[in-house]
Amino acid sequence: MAVSPERLPENTIDFRAPPPSPIASGRRSSFTNNEVLTEFLEHSLQVPDLVLPDHIFPQQKSIQNPPKLDFQSLNSVENSSVLEILDSAALIGCLELVNHGIPSDVIQSVLGASAGIFEISPEKKAKVSRSSERMYGFEEFHDEDDREMSEEFVWCRDKGLMLEMEGIWPRGYSNFSDKMEKLSSVMEKMAEQILLVLQNNSARKSTYKHGTVHDQEHVGSLCYLYKHCRNILGDQCIVSSLRYDVIRMLIRGSSESHALCFHLCDGSSEFHVYSKKGWVSFCPDENAIVITFGDQLQVWSCGQYKHVMGMPIFKDEDEDCLSMAFLYSPPKVANCVEKNKGKAISLGQQAIMAILLTLFYHLLIYICKS
Repeated sequence: MAVSPERLPENTIDFRAPPPSPIASGRRSSFTNNEVLTEFLEHSLQVPDLVLPDHIFPQQKSIQNPPKLDFQSLNSVENSSVLEILDSAALIGCLELVNHGIPSDVIQSVLGASAGIFEISPEKKAKVSRSSERMYGFEEFHDEDDREMSEEFVWCRDKGLMLEMEGIWPRGYSNFSDKMEKLSSVMEKMAEQILLVLQNNSARKSTYKHGTVHDQEHVGSLCYLYKHCRNILGDQCIVSSLRYDVIRMLIRGSSESHALCFHLCDGSSEFHVYSKKGWVSFCPDENAIVITFGDQLQVWSCGQYKHVMGMPIFKDEDEDCLSMAFLYSPPKVANCVEKNKGKAISLGQQAIMAILLTLFYHLLIYICKS
């Protein structure tokens, strides 16, 4: 039986269809304004040119040579110029050590013995490569075009390093290690004396009491051996190398905590000093040792001596050049922060102290009343 449209059953749901969509009056296609939309997207999706501020990517500043410290004059108590030299060195975080008494022949002998390290095959170098688990070994650095720019080997007094290196370089490593041991001992004695002078002439006194490197058994100084690859592509390669050095130093920072760093880089064209505020360059004097201040020195001097990082630059060289950097860390400076933390009163000790004081207070009140 058909149901008439005038009368619907009572249980039928009241359903009304939506009104029809409006019909555009024009006959233009929806893609007519495609050119305008494309132009809008092109302008809105363009990435603006960014200029990094100086505190993120510091700029280079050329300065005169840093103050020179005569090592033989450190023992002279009446030398008033030492304080002025240290004040000037504190501003840039480095100084040049002259009249240090180390013959250039001794340094060249160590560098000559270390040249054989970088002649080892890449397969053998891979067995003693640096990693997060060990501080010593080989490491190579390449630029954006994968060209080898420098190579690095870290030496230290470690039996594991000696065993591994004697396995891949049995003939030359013993001779090299003996020469490094003698030179490292001389550098440690010099660093010990310079640190004592820095502490005595520091305007901001620290609670740290200086001690000798023989106060306790430790690994000792680290020595970074650098092989600077010769300049093949001219100024373009130099600019790329400088930019890469800045980025690498900023990323790596101070991988090993230290108080002083002695840079033996005779023959370098420039020396770069990197810090958080920027980086400066100067031409070091012949036979001078460049000393940069480390993080440990900044801590115990309460920020008077700034922590910086240094790197020698060799330009217009026809062959590879070698340089060395000794990182010195006296044990008492290295453990100074841990000892100060150990003297702090914990929360548990503070709670016990509060309970004891409360009981003592109530006991006094009871005695007074009785």
